[in-house]
Amino acid sequence: MISVRGLAKEFPAGGGRVAAIKNLNLEVAEGEFFVIVGASGSGKTTLLRAVAGLEVPDRGTISIGGRVVSSDAPPAWIPSQQRKLGMVFQSYAVWPHLTVYQNVALPLTDGTHRVRRGEVEKRVREALRLVQLDQVAERSATLLSGGQQQRVALARAIAVNPGILLMDEPLSNLDARLREEVRGKIRELAKQLGSTVLYVTHDQVEAMAMADRIALMQAGELLQVGTPAELYHRPATTGVAEFFGTMNWLEGTVTAPGVAETAIGPVRFEAEAGIGTEVLIGFRPECVALLAAAAPEKPNVFSAALKASVFLGDQSLLTLALADRVISAKCRGADVDGGPLRVWIDPADVMVFSAERRLAGGAADSLFGARAAV
Repeated sequence: MISVRGLAKEFPAGGGRVAAIKNLNLEVAEGEFFVIVGASGSGKTTLLRAVAGLEVPDRGTISIGGRVVSSDAPPAWIPSQQRKLGMVFQSYAVWPHLTVYQNVALPLTDGTHRVRRGEVEKRVREALRLVQLDQVAERSATLLSGGQQQRVALARAIAVNPGILLMDEPLSNLDARLREEVRGKIRELAKQLGSTVLYVTHDQVEAMAMADRIALMQAGELLQVGTPAELYHRPATTGVAEFFGTMNWLEGTVTAPGVAETAIGPVRFEAEAGIGTEVLIGFRPECVALLAAAAPEKPNVFSAALKASVFLGDQSLLTLALADRVISAKCRGADVDGGPLRVWIDPADVMVFSAERRLAGGAADSLFGARAAV
């Protein structure tokens, strides 16, 4: 549905030029909810604006629904208003002098998306019903809450009846509770309408909660593309692993197939790494399990001492000392009295990365991601 090939875009900066997008390739399938995530300055918004036709790329080709909308070879350019896209951005962009109904109807009565008068009423009412604002259709848009105003913007995009929705940080102005509520509604509506969605956010939790697939961007490049489970459990680099959640790290040397010697002792993993390889061992806090004193011995069981415990309601966040290393653990219903502990790390949950690039200051490549995505 959306194809991006060899895309590049630079901007002038400080007397020179900075690359916002570097030779980027991306494919978004029809009906897919595709999320682009990354820190500020990663190039994600530039990519979205290029697809929308609000930014002219320096090089590369963008196709939407099999139609080339932007290309440098041969030259081609379709203006934004002719790309048949629905767009929702960080700013609600509601017109304060108009009612909710009039805000949603405006693109259908003016501009390139004009439809017959009888069709306007039908589309607006249906869009407002979908976002659950039909009861406030005649209210001034400025009298709505932030979450409601964002839903007005969503209804306006839906009313145009686009096959593709582009969204740039649409929830960043909402508080945490509203973000959770509205993000669920956006995904539900997209699936209900069968729309293809290209969604930009800096929030990894939001990305994982909404996406069919995620593309993580950094410095104008894609670090990894995959399902939320793939990026969380099988990150391609240490940078991807850290972006999507807290990690415990240990340096080690492979001493036998599937075994690395570390500061806390031998750690077993399900990887293929040559004996003598310097590796970086990673595992997430929720992969650290507390064992009962009488639990049978098995691989990756370590003695630990409790340093601190924070009760979070549904779980406890523990700070544990293993030998001379401190790690984090998340345990559901953990009742720890401060005495000696035994912890277990499933070898299937251990991620193994090459230590060479990490030691040189880069993001280490994965030798083996943890358990396969489910």
